[in-house]
Amino acid sequence: MSATKILVTGGAGFIGSNFIRHRLEYFPDDLITNLDALTYAGRLENVRDVEERFAGRYAFAKGNIGNAELVAHIFKTQKPDIVVNFAAESHNSRAILHPKVFYETNVLGVQCLLDVARAFGVRRFHHISTCEVYGDLALDSEERFTEGSPCCPRTPYSASKASADMTVRAYHKTFGIPISISNCANNYGPYQFPEKLIPHFTTRAIRKEQLPLYKASKNKREWIHVGDHCRAIDLILERGTIGETYNVGTGVEADIETIANIILGEFTLDQSHKVYVEDRPGHDRRYLLDSSKIRTKLGWVPSISFEDGIRETIHWYKEHEWWWKPLFESLEIREGAWGKEGGK
Repeated sequence: MSATKILVTGGAGFIGSNFIRHRLEYFPDDLITNLDALTYAGRLENVRDVEERFAGRYAFAKGNIGNAELVAHIFKTQKPDIVVNFAAESHNSRAILHPKVFYETNVLGVQCLLDVARAFGVRRFHHISTCEVYGDLALDSEERFTEGSPCCPRTPYSASKASADMTVRAYHKTFGIPISISNCANNYGPYQFPEKLIPHFTTRAIRKEQLPLYKASKNKREWIHVGDHCRAIDLILERGTIGETYNVGTGVEADIETIANIILGEFTLDQSHKVYVEDRPGHDRRYLLDSSKIRTKLGWVPSISFEDGIRETIHWYKEHEWWWKPLFESLEIREGAWGKEGGK
């Protein structure tokens, strides 16, 4: 079997690095080029083991997906069959402080990547998106977002991702680029930057610090382990229909209170370690995906329970202080300071 060449963009970030590790392990004929700008959340430490384990099958290129000359050079030299685009600014709180950066990367960067893919041709262009493009749901709603739900983003981050989704679809309809899109629930797992909820609470608990809960602490998220997400992407690439969108979710929801209590319990810390802070602007109440399409059409089912997955994740952060301790200089967001200093 001939090697499949994959260009993974944003592969030094959380989900991208896990996907590269997973793909090279389970698909021994794959060759992967990782293009990443190495902004604050993209780190070579996330793929250091990949370089050692898969030498000869993995290559790294530093750069932005909005750099057309660089992306064209990679296409010309590496000749990828498949593009999997993880490259994105993704933290809602940062999007409130720096919205321009989100539109530059998440919209204009994707458009540049599509232009180059169109010029050189690919077998598949797969774009990683989010449940947040659909907006939010009432806490007591029985509704779930389907692939046909209208986009109704409420934050600069989700608006930039919705714009990217529509751009990817437009390039398929107009230019015939063979695309697919996955809109995923909230991911958690190893190598997630500690500004996100689970690693943020975990690393603070390790240091015996208080956990800052938004006052709307009953707001819910649907959770999926990054390993299950990677398997879903595999199935979309192997069996998914060109031009289609697939929701990827577990149906398992947990609110901020529940997450905090699980983490406090793992460290035998009492409730005094919780502190309630002002919600960030545009704080969504709830997301829940209808994932029946990927389950029935492609046979995907999640394999990692939330109970096992979150405890494995907490253990990973306990064992990898060397990885996360240097990152606290990059935590510029002061959650709870929105009313006073705009979150800075």
